[in-house]
Amino acid sequence: IHPSLLPSFPGLHAQRQALEHGVKISGCTVHFVDEQLDHGEIILQAAVPVLEGDTEESLSLRILQEEHRLYTEAIARVIGISGPGETVR
Repeated sequence: IHPSLLPSFPGLHAQRQALEHGVKISGCTVHFVDEQLDHGEIILQAAVPVLEGDTEESLSLRILQEEHRLYTEAIARVIGISGPGETVR
């Protein structure tokens, strides 16, 4: 899981990079890992707004909350389950 909407802002300090570039939307990405840094097939992404006055810490906290939600959904998608009687493909 990575705290940006890959392929934007790979590597360390993704939130700092987002703030420095003045983006209005950041987020998180759950992806398969390959031999490249923050690369691999994307499983799911979620957007998080960058608010006026955000700091690296405040943006990181909002992204972390979304990562927790997204991670369980991504695992379910990968193993092919969802709600009662439903299959994620």
